[in-house]
Amino acid sequence: MSEDYIGIGRRKTAVAQASIKRGTGVITVNGRAFEEYFPIPFRRIELMKPLVTIKEERKFDVRIRTSGGGLTGQAGAASLAIARALNKCSPNFRSPLKKAGLMTRDPRKRERKKPGQPGARKRFQFSKR
Repeated sequence: MSEDYIGIGRRKTAVAQASIKRGTGVITVNGRAFEEYFPIPFRRIELMKPLVTIKEERKFDVRIRTSGGGLTGQAGAASLAIARALNKCSPNFRSPLKKAGLMTRDPRKRERKKPGQPGARKRFQFSKR
């Protein structure tokens, strides 16, 4: 039996753990088919980027567990988790994944709302007189 490689990815407040092994290209997210879990094509493309980059879409079975955040954050976290797992699987994959920017964690987070104003950056209307 082939070995499982595990990668963990984070994006905003979402966390994903990807487990990959040699197989036929079956991808499941939280026990459901990834097409069912991510109905919007943009999110599916985001999830598949690491596998498409190394041109091995149909050679790995991927199991992903996600929690926290929304679907976009979860797709980004899953993408990073897959890239990290592929890197563990074969160091030869690191260069193309890094070149495509898939090995880098996106540090952007939601900015907190400050007191005395309606949002993070927005101010209440100013009246001079």
